[in-house]
Amino acid sequence: MIRQSLFFTGPRQVEIREEPLDSPGPGQVLVKTLFSAISPGTETLIYRGQAPGDLAVDETIPALSGRFDFPLKYGYSVIGRAEVLGEGVPAEWQDRLVFAFNPHESHFLANLEELLLPPPALSPEAAVFFPNMETAVTFVMDGQPQLGEQVAVFGQGVVGLLLTGLLSRLPLAGLVTLDLHASRRGLSTAWGADLSLDPGAPGTLAQMLQAWGGPASYRGADLCYEVSGNPAALEQAIAVTGFHGRVVIGSWYGLKKADLNLGGSFHRSRMRLISSQVSTIAPELSGRWSKFRRYLLAWRMLQEIDPTSLITHRFPLVQADRAYELLDQKPAEALQVILTY
Repeated sequence: MIRQSLFFTGPRQVEIREEPLDSPGPGQVLVKTLFSAISPGTETLIYRGQAPGDLAVDETIPALSGRFDFPLKYGYSVIGRAEVLGEGVPAEWQDRLVFAFNPHESHFLANLEELLLPPPALSPEAAVFFPNMETAVTFVMDGQPQLGEQVAVFGQGVVGLLLTGLLSRLPLAGLVTLDLHASRRGLSTAWGADLSLDPGAPGTLAQMLQAWGGPASYRGADLCYEVSGNPAALEQAIAVTGFHGRVVIGSWYGLKKADLNLGGSFHRSRMRLISSQVSTIAPELSGRWSKFRRYLLAWRMLQEIDPTSLITHRFPLVQADRAYELLDQKPAEALQVILTY
């Protein structure tokens, strides 16, 4: 058969190409895609040509082999139905709704172990948020927020809002978020932030410290998350973090550089900068946590925190160029963009 696949062919260039696809082999399933979610942070970097071409795409996901050089198929959030079963696949898989970490394409082959089954009570459009929720869960695990801590989240895109939704369920002393776009700041308070600020406004950092003020307050944030994708936000996160505080860096900057001032208070503050990424589990947790256990937690959180209101746009696959242009040129208007098939 012939499938349609999305290729990044150069900076700000995408194409829909037709490719031949074999029938499923033993233990394989042919999946027909219903829709896929664009990851605004990572895929915008690729679209702009800001991903390092010599870096492996993802060594933990079979469908994402190769490196970040053009032409490139990418994407990692697909909901589809099992359409054709290979030899040895149990008959109950026929027509099942499945999730896969797979690029944007109309059909694909997958081994059974590469497919996840969303909970029956979860809508397909909620299930497509699974990778972002798993990422948000990972950030919470790596940051280890504690009772009564003062927490800040820089960036209220999809992952930032899901992270805010998770953190708001904890007994924190205060949760402050920051985003350049007023629409996202409004969503942030609806999702549980005590205060959401414009990081570019004068006096924002002082306002954050004042929000945590009080006779027994700790000076600054105990814990900051930088998930904006903007290296300048990391400098702000460091500036607002208190003594021995933690800064979890969840953003991937690609080829963008972070110019940090580490010669001031940072040097004496015993601050910890923590790199967090969902492909792996922190070594101190891996004795108790597996990816499967984290999968189950992410599915449960999607049932408790419905993310479908974050979908702002839907484009047919053949109009993918419009979707990426929107994310690139008008980020204030777009949050979660879905490709339909």
